[in-house]
Amino acid sequence: MEPAEKLSVTVTPAMARMIREKVEDGSFGSASEVIRAALRAFQREEEEHAERMASIRARVKASIEDTRPGYSGEEVRAHLRGFVARHSSRADDSAA
Repeated sequence: MEPAEKLSVTVTPAMARMIREKVEDGSFGSASEVIRAALRAFQREEEEHAERMASIRARVKASIEDTRPGYSGEEVRAHLRGFVARHSSRADDSAA
């Protein structure tokens, strides 16, 4: 375990109250433990965000590099109109 480094931080009254409540209700042994747990959660959140961004970048890159033919907006709208028409008539048939 790394040696501890003492820091001084300023928190809002609401944060200080929450820290005290967590210690008083026995969830944590000290204010330092509460802060360390919060920082670990923040670190996990930052790592997960970085992973999500890397995944998004990879998908965008793959999409840009995709050699399959693209579709125009009008082609997509025409396909969707046909899809809706086919499926709405099935819904009408089953409701009868």
